[in-house]
Amino acid sequence: MSKRKTHVNRDDIVEVIAGAHKGQTGKVLRVLRNSDQVVIEGVRMIKKHARKSEDRPEGGIIELEGAIHISNVKLATAASKEA
Repeated sequence: MSKRKTHVNRDDIVEVIAGAHKGQTGKVLRVLRNSDQVVIEGVRMIKKHARKSEDRPEGGIIELEGAIHISNVKLATAASKEA
């Protein structure tokens, strides 16, 4: 069972090049190799209903990052930050 090779890894700074979040940059939090997706810090924030638990006694709606397909991101370089 071999892992798929990806062009981005965890803690890389990437830029979204396609989709609704085009142009946003952030740090990669997770790489989901089985589904070819990445989770980027501060990009594609989604709302999720949370059940009551010890951590959240009142439950409620929490906001967290959603996954983006890996083909829609590229590594951010120093040249793109200057432009």
